[in-house]
Amino acid sequence: MNGFRIAILTLSDKGARGEREDESGRILHQMSASLGAVEHYEIIADEADLITARLMEWCDGRELDLILTTGGTGVSPRDVTPQATQRILDYQIPGMAEAMRAASLVKTPHAMLSRALVGVRGQTLIVNLPGSPKAVRENFEVILPALPHALAKIKGDPSDCAH
Repeated sequence: MNGFRIAILTLSDKGARGEREDESGRILHQMSASLGAVEHYEIIADEADLITARLMEWCDGRELDLILTTGGTGVSPRDVTPQATQRILDYQIPGMAEAMRAASLVKTPHAMLSRALVGVRGQTLIVNLPGSPKAVRENFEVILPALPHALAKIKGDPSDCAH
C-alpha cells in the first residue's frame, strides 16, 4: 500500500436525500484500497457552491492526496461537478480525462458527453468520475495504473520519470 490519503465525494440530489444507495461511492472505496485509506466520504446535492466549498475544504484543510468525485459530469441541467471543480483547480491534467473518455467511447457513444475534469489544487489530485456504477468502475480502471506515479509527482517526488 502506498499510503495516500483519499476522499470520495458523491454528487447526487437523490443520494443526499437518502432516496438512492451510493453504489458508485462504494465501488470507488473498494477500487482505491490499493492506493491508501479513504479518510473522508460524503454524499451531497448537485449544487455548485456546495461542491466547490467541500472540495476547497478537503484540499486546503485536510491535506488529502486524492479526491474522487462521482456524479454530475454529464450535460443535464443539474450536472455541475466540472464547473464546480474547475473554479478551484490550479491546473488540469487533461490526458487523464481524455483517457477515460477514449476508453468509454469504445463502449458507448454517450461517453463523448462526459465533461469530467482531472486536475490539481495545491498537492491534491481531483478526479471527476461518472455517477453510473458501471461507468465509474470502467473509468477508474483506466486511470488507476497511473495514479501512484501522478500522486507521488504532485507531492514533489524528485525521481526521474523515465525510471
